[in-house]
Amino acid sequence: MSELTTSEWWELLPEGVRDEIDGYVLQDRRFRAVRIVWEVCRGRGLGLHGAELVVHDRYLHHGDRVARTPLSPLDLESLAARASGCPGPVAAIEAIWDGDTVHDWFVVLLAVSTEPAAEHRLATIYHETAVRHLGEAAGAKSLHPAAAAAQAAGRALAERLSVPFHFASPDTPDDEAPRRRP
Repeated sequence: MSELTTSEWWELLPEGVRDEIDGYVLQDRRFRAVRIVWEVCRGRGLGLHGAELVVHDRYLHHGDRVARTPLSPLDLESLAARASGCPGPVAAIEAIWDGDTVHDWFVVLLAVSTEPAAEHRLATIYHETAVRHLGEAAGAKSLHPAAAAAQAAGRALAERLSVPFHFASPDTPDDEAPRRRP
């Protein structure tokens, strides 16, 4: 970021663009807001990281008014209900790593069906989701909290459905770890 502060960058934006960005922030659409700041200001020397900081300040400004995206439930009943909505029989439960610039690493819990062959997202387990699910045990585990929560919830669901559970890389975030094959 150049020598300007985030608030000075904010003030350089036209009022209509500021309103648009704030609208996306209030809807918890961080990537869209960052993209707009970056597109409008990159010709003036603001990089992507600087655009992220400008939007972060808007999140702080709006605080509790931001309509946060709800966290996925990890209780057994909710996961079983979601799995029962799959179009075919569930053949396995799988946990895979993913990541982004907002949440860092997180785990996606999937139901894998064979007829039709498909994957069905049951839950996205961010750090906040894991801490909520694991409670005080979240910090006591040697695993990343999202991995610990995915293992606990995924194994319980797989046991309930009498199918295998697969998590190729619970110890280390790896979005290219080997996937389960039928």
